[in-house]
This record gives sequence, C-alpha cells and structure tokens, in this order.
Amino acid sequence: MLCYASPIGCTSTLVPTSKNRMDNISIKRVALNDIDQLQKISRHTFSETFSAGNTEENMRKYLEEELSVEKLTAELSDKNSTFYFATIDDQVVGYLKLNIGQAQTELKDGKGLEIERIYALKAYHGKGVGQFLYKHAIHVAKQLSADFVWLGVWEENPRAINFYKKNGFVEFDKHVFKLGSDEQTDIMMKLQL
Repeated sequence: MLCYASPIGCTSTLVPTSKNRMDNISIKRVALNDIDQLQKISRHTFSETFSAGNTEENMRKYLEEELSVEKLTAELSDKNSTFYFATIDDQVVGYLKLNIGQAQTELKDGKGLEIERIYALKAYHGKGVGQFLYKHAIHVAKQLSADFVWLGVWEENPRAINFYKKNGFVEFDKHVFKLGSDEQTDIMMKLQL
C-alpha cells in the first residue's frame, strides 16, 4: 500500500494481484463536505447487510436516527473519529469508521483503536474492498502506536465474524447493540498488534 501525508489523512492506493480482485482501490478521508455521500453509502450498506434479518420498522428507525445527517455530522466532527471512503474510479464502494480515546463505543482505552464500521457495497463483496479497508485500519493503528484493535460484530453475521477471525481477531466479550427496539448481541473481538 502506498500512503501519503499523515496516518489520519492518508490517501492510498492498492493494486491487488488476484484476478478476481479490483484493479484499483483508493482510500480517501471523508470531510464534512462529503456528508451526503457518507449518509448514502452508510444507509445503503447497512440496509444491504441487515435488512433480511431485521424488521422493516427497526431498520427504518435505525437508518433515520443513527445514520441521519445530523448524527453523522457530529461523528465526523469528533476529533477522535475518522471516516474513510474506499473508491474505485472515483465511485464510493465502501467505507470505514475508526475511533480512538473517548470516541470508542465501549473500551475507551487509550491504547486501543476501534473499528466501529467497515462496509462494502454487496456488489463488491469478495473483491478486496473490505480487506483493503481493514488493512488501512491496521496501518492507522500502527501509526498511532495502538496496542490493539477491537470491534463488535453481530452474532448473526457469520460472514463478518469469519472475515475478522481470518485476520487474526479473537473473541473476548459480548455487548448489546440496539437496532430500533431490538436488543441484539454483538461479539466483541480483538487483535493484539
């Protein structure tokens, strides 16, 4: 991966060698003037990932409240949270949200970095976008001298659980994630650096 500027403002390009992978994935830090695109990709990927396993009412409530322009703007304005777009030919195909310090949703450990969100459009699953975003998260964690990276993943999302296990994450706890009125269990996973 080639990386320019500081780790938080990194712009990079990866050219995977596998023929079933995309030829050119780039990463771009999300800025406030990207808020409409951030909301669009956030809502789209969340719906693709979770609609089948949740009620329409709970999905609507989550999308309207947790992925509103106001909420995303507040998250984007937090100096301890950073969003990145994965792009192919200037088209946003996925995104990543990282948290440090007090922006972390659970541990709030100064030695840790949280991957709060990592999503790719369904059409790009299996094409290296998720792995590219993941590698960028690890790059940022190392640049920040984090001791570990952690995340929460819905226990009913075996694809994501397997992805993180393949990348060396291990389960260490569970927590409740509220989607609308439904309390769901997330498996908390950690990778020591």
